Amino acid sequence: MNDEKLKIKIILGSTRESRMSDKFGQWIADELNKHQKVEVEILDLRSYDLPFYDEAKINEKVREFQSKVKEADGFVIIAPEYNHGPTAVLKNALDWCYEEWNYKPIAFVGYGSAGASRSIEQLRLNVIELRMIPIRNAVHILGNRYYAFRDGKLDFKELVEENLNKAHEMIHELLWLTKVMKDARQSKN
Repeated sequence: MNDEKLKIKIILGSTRESRMSDKFGQWIADELNKHQKVEVEILDLRSYDLPFYDEAKINEKVREFQSKVKEADGFVIIAPEYNHGPTAVLKNALDWCYEEWNYKPIAFVGYGSAGASRSIEQLRLNVIELRMIPIRNAVHILGNRYYAFRDGKLDFKELVEENLNKAHEMIHELLWLTKVMKDARQSKN
């Protein structure tokens, strides 16, 4: 059994100026950092400026992103829902890697009108094709609460508190499966 730290990458699924994914990403990073033997890094898609997928357009930012994905043991995607689906920038980021994603667990934190359930449903199908392992538990921040927060009518601390149990269940499942799969990948090599 491997006793190395589990490397969890949190991917911020929006690059919009008015996004909230950075706040939710930092919250999940703080919760993950409460666990020993976990190394957390937030991957902000704003920092990578990935061109729309085309093998001929590979550049240094693409290689950097691929390297970050490859070194990870598991992932959390912060997934807003735009027009009943995931953001184009997030789907594009998924498409830039393949083997780097293989056999790694992934969890989702969604926010939007239906708690990003439609976005996450689509993403689950995408990541299965990438040979990832989507975990069952997710955090869905429902629209009425999300919009109240966005509009300044609900404190972020209160919103987080309402979703803390769901986050802990998700993190527990993610870390367990991440450990199992890291050991399995290493024993295969």
